[in-house]
Amino acid sequence: MKLHRKITYSVAVAGAVAAGALMAQATVGPKDVAFPQGFDKWQMYQQLNRHDVKQYRELYAKPEIVKAVREGKPVPNGAVLVIAIFAAQQDADGKPTRDAKGNFIKGKPMGVTVMEKRAGWGASVPAAWRNGDWQYAAYTPDGKPNEKANANIKGCFECHLPHAQQDFVISLAGLSGTAAGAAQRPSGPGAVAIAEFLFGPEKVSVKAGQTITWTNIDDSPHQVTVQGASTLRTPVVLKGQSTSLQFTEEGTYGYICGLHPGMKGEIVVTK
Repeated sequence: MKLHRKITYSVAVAGAVAAGALMAQATVGPKDVAFPQGFDKWQMYQQLNRHDVKQYRELYAKPEIVKAVREGKPVPNGAVLVIAIFAAQQDADGKPTRDAKGNFIKGKPMGVTVMEKRAGWGASVPAAWRNGDWQYAAYTPDGKPNEKANANIKGCFECHLPHAQQDFVISLAGLSGTAAGAAQRPSGPGAVAIAEFLFGPEKVSVKAGQTITWTNIDDSPHQVTVQGASTLRTPVVLKGQSTSLQFTEEGTYGYICGLHPGMKGEIVVTK
C-alpha cells in the first residue's frame, strides 16, 4: 500500500513538473485516441457554422451514445465524439455561402477532431485543466495524426474546462436533443451578440461613459479581450451569459475573443 501511494505521488509530481505535457509513455494522450473509422456513418447530432475561421462542422456520435444521453443518462465511458471540419464555400466577396437551412455549404475537408472518454484517463492530465476522463486528438482528413495540433492539445482542455457542469461537452445540448431554437439577439445601444463565432455588430459606436454589453448565444464559451497599451479581459461567458465594459476615454478599440482569436470587433468611443 505504501508503495502504491509513493508511485501515485511520483506521477502527480511528474505531471506538475512537466507543466501538463503528455510526454511520458505511461501517460494517456492523443496517441491513445484512435481515429474513428467510419464515423460519418454514425449519427450526426449537430451542425455548426464558424464565422471566425470560415468553416462548417458536423458533429457525430454512435447512435447508442446519442440514445443513452437522450434518455437522461450521463455520457458513458467509451463514448467517442467527433467533429468533421470543412472549409466553407465562399461567394465573390469571401463570405461563406449558406444552404436553405442556413448552414454554411461545405467545401473541402480540413480535419477531424476527436474527444474520447475512458475510466481513469483523466489521471494523466494536470488537475488545473483536467476534463474529467476525457482526452482529445486531432487528425488530418485522411486519418493521420495532426502532429502540430496534438502538440498543443492543452487548448482543447482549456476550451472545454468552463463546461464542467455538463461533463465538459460543449455540444451537450445538441447531443441530448435539448438545444433551443434561435436565441433572442440583444438589441439597443451598446448591445453586441456573440453568435456563430461572430461579434454582431462587429463595429459598435458609443459615447464616452456608455457601457457595452456582450451576450453569448453560442454553445461555445467566449471571452472579450480588448487590445491596446494594456490588455483588458472580461470573464469567460457561457451560453446565455452577458458581460459588460464601460469606456470613458475617446478612441477606437480593437478586440478579439480570447479563446478564438479569429473573432474580431471594434469599438468607437466619441464625446
